[in-house]
Amino acid sequence: MPKIKTNRSAAKRFEKTGSGKFRRRRKNLRHILTKKNAKRKRRLGQATLVDRTNESAVRRLLPYV
Repeated sequence: MPKIKTNRSAAKRFEKTGSGKFRRRRKNLRHILTKKNAKRKRRLGQATLVDRTNESAVRRLLPYV
């Protein structure tokens, strides 16, 4: 079997945790920040896990992670 190429854009966005799940950044922290309250911006700055329904898609993009 030939090697599978890693999707480079996905490789920059996701990283694997010790338990085998994928960590991702949250969206909505790039612009239009004046109308978002401090609590929301603080929460958006923290990383979160990829949802279980999307995990198989991320795994397909990153075969060797």
